Amino acid sequence: MSRTVFCQYQQREAEGLDFAPWPGELGQRILAGIGKPAWAAWLAHQTMLINENRLSPRDPKHRAFLQGELEKFLFGSGADKPAGYVPPQA
Repeated sequence: MSRTVFCQYQQREAEGLDFAPWPGELGQRILAGIGKPAWAAWLAHQTMLINENRLSPRDPKHRAFLQGELEKFLFGSGADKPAGYVPPQA
């Protein structure tokens, strides 16, 4: 049986994650207050950040940047798109 959480990103009840997707205190905060749809939205945004900014998840500076963006995206006022980002045409 899945568990539900009050998703701080969506501001409504949502299906909770199955495990902490990030290490440490931030991971526990995500597990307790972020739903699966919000986490999926973050993963899509993170992929765009990595691609547009040519980030390497292995670089500690890039990981720190992504963590800051993660916190802004899920718990803050939202993260910005990279400078010069143009969405793909349908």
